[in-house]
Amino acid sequence: MNYENIKLEKGMYGIGNKSFTSVLENLDPSENYKGTNLEKLDAYQRQLKRFGIKVSGAGADAVEKFFGTSESAVLFPEYIARAVKQGITSNSVLPSVIAAKTIIGGIDYRTVQSSTDSQPSSNAVAEGAELRKVNVTTDPNLVKLIKHGRVFSSSYEAIRFQNLEVLTVILKKIGSDIASEQLEDVLAVISKDITMIDVSDSAKGKLSYNHLLQFWAELNPYKLNVMVASNLSVRDILAVSEMQDALAGLDFQVSGKLVTPLGAQLICAPSMKNSGIIYGFDKNCALQMIQSGGIIIDHDKIIDRQLERAAITVTAGFSKIFANSVKMLAYA
Repeated sequence: MNYENIKLEKGMYGIGNKSFTSVLENLDPSENYKGTNLEKLDAYQRQLKRFGIKVSGAGADAVEKFFGTSESAVLFPEYIARAVKQGITSNSVLPSVIAAKTIIGGIDYRTVQSSTDSQPSSNAVAEGAELRKVNVTTDPNLVKLIKHGRVFSSSYEAIRFQNLEVLTVILKKIGSDIASEQLEDVLAVISKDITMIDVSDSAKGKLSYNHLLQFWAELNPYKLNVMVASNLSVRDILAVSEMQDALAGLDFQVSGKLVTPLGAQLICAPSMKNSGIIYGFDKNCALQMIQSGGIIIDHDKIIDRQLERAAITVTAGFSKIFANSVKMLAYA
């Protein structure tokens, strides 16, 4: 098998915009293993098998198993990156709010904005009449990319005998924290130059089902399929009498999944301190995520067991695609 003969070295990290696994896949394509007992493994997982490293489940190895040879040590930074990524994806709400994701190799990115000519009185196009235009223009400003991460601080001696499954839990928490910080970045973007629907005079601090219906109607022709609010505002939404529906209550009690009476996904953003504000948008049109590379690890330090100041970072930014697909409801 070819995977047993690949020479692993530090230089396999940081090749262009490719991940370590992508580099391995070029050297050892997974398609070559179709019909074998290794077909469910990717190129990285085959390397773990090669060196007998088990990272999860019963009998998971200790950290020092990665450092049995100079080549197997090269696999450790990718293990860290994968564990952090699991934490980001499993605890992040970003997949629920992002319409498109773009990976770039640098730190500068200029996105596009889109708008449609005003709605004619009739959807029918008369003979010889012009069709409505969708205007796509370059945003004059660069997308601001923000770096989030943590410095992994531990001596090799402190973790060498630690079970890898336990270390995975710690790394996944790092990923979860990064995802929470990225949600704050999303809120900063969607709140800028946003159309506000102010119902505070009629609400007098109390949210009603009619207010939610008005929110839904004002977003037309876009779909109100995501709402983001603070802890207090989420409580106000859940307190609306229509939320007492038996099926909605059962879903919340059994799965913990918040669903509004309008069928939108309800996301609680702890970083929103003020109540009385709800963001609503069409997740299929609203936001683009731009990420510079993948999860960046100080691979040299980690491979050389210099873990005291090893950085784990993700650099990304967000931009609106259709500005009118995001609006804000103010009820207090």
